[in-house]
Amino acid sequence: MSSSVSELKERHAAAIETVNSLRERLKQKRQQLLDVDVAGYSRSQGRAPVSFGPTDLVCCRTLQGHAGKVYSLDWTSERNRIVSASQDGRLIVWNALTSQKTHAIKLPCAWVMTCAFSPTGQSVACGGLDSVCSIFNLNSPTDKDGNLPVSRMLSGHKGYVSCCQYVPDEDTHLITSSGDQTCVLWDITTGLRTSVFGGEFQSGHTADVLSVSISGSNSRMFVSGSCDSTARLWDTRVASRAVRTFHGHEGDVNTVKFFPDGNRFGTGSDDGTCRLFDIRTGHQLQVYYQQHGENEIPHVTSIAFSISGRLLFAGYSNGDCYVWDTLLAKVVLNLGSLQNSHEGRITCLGLSADGSALCTGSWDTNLKDILIQELITVMKLKVCQYISVDAQFDSLQNNAGVIQSKLARFGLLEGTGGCSESLGSERLVNLLLNLRFWLTSFCCFLLP
Repeated sequence: MSSSVSELKERHAAAIETVNSLRERLKQKRQQLLDVDVAGYSRSQGRAPVSFGPTDLVCCRTLQGHAGKVYSLDWTSERNRIVSASQDGRLIVWNALTSQKTHAIKLPCAWVMTCAFSPTGQSVACGGLDSVCSIFNLNSPTDKDGNLPVSRMLSGHKGYVSCCQYVPDEDTHLITSSGDQTCVLWDITTGLRTSVFGGEFQSGHTADVLSVSISGSNSRMFVSGSCDSTARLWDTRVASRAVRTFHGHEGDVNTVKFFPDGNRFGTGSDDGTCRLFDIRTGHQLQVYYQQHGENEIPHVTSIAFSISGRLLFAGYSNGDCYVWDTLLAKVVLNLGSLQNSHEGRITCLGLSADGSALCTGSWDTNLKDILIQELITVMKLKVCQYISVDAQFDSLQNNAGVIQSKLARFGLLEGTGGCSESLGSERLVNLLLNLRFWLTSFCCFLLP
């Protein structure tokens, strides 16, 4: 018996050595095929880096109300609302324009890790250490204690729910990732699992799955990131195997996000890097890494792309929030170094649907001067918007009437309430700034 056990151990060790050798050979072959990365090609074409002035990206609002670490956030598709999940055991739905809270939902399990808005904005989903994804209908009446009841509980995972995301344009289906090494596509109307991705299948993840991102251009495709240091591409029509596995990271893949064109996706990892992959070739196109000296390398906790894809926003465990130029792989701004920035780990971030605002959530807690504010522990959600310099702002205010008539002539005020009444200088300035952002994003060079 002992001889057979020792023989099996030797065969197992030999198999592991063979696998590692083949993996290294595969890595070398891939490197030979990649003659240049995105940054190298962009430099050869004479591309100039994106530049920001000191007032181009500033924190314009702080959403205060959570009494614990913020773990997750999501925007509605119409841009004006945010849902956030915190260690205080609550979901808060915010009006992002006024900073007011529209809902404060007490959760059945305080250890929440993820939250998401439905495409219509009528429901929110969340999950965490209870291994359940809970759905709340925001239009439901509250109970006698003033709490919003759970409208549907999606049970089936054997580990914590790390991430959830609704299928675009559907309030009836969502995808979750879990510590049980699987992802699940759910039918919310029945509460049943439609498909399970991974688990017993050989092409599935071999460790906790931490993040999912569904393609905006093809909702049948989604990508997952895992503690096995890989990202995997899945087709919801073929749950038995991953379409492709992406290697390169040397630590947990904490976050994944599709590139705007749907042909690429970004990742962020404990190894301190963000990476850009092409789903068609399986190649790694670029590594985004900032040298941090001899100190411990901060983990990348969350990422988001701008509408054009020219910018990559990345949150880090040390409180930094880098804005990367995706073409030249250069950090063009560190939001964490600006005034009134976070003082703790960045845990989540998200871009509004129109691309005009970035919201970040953090572990940071602030003790306020007792003469100024009630002595409580407060979480901050930083909302950063593209704004102009003071001189431009004053000029826009002074010429609001003239600008409004010109916008109306070209039909640019459609959907803003019409021109029968004055928009007001403040509202008009916000409209113009959003228009400015759209125009600059549209003109940005897109990756080929």
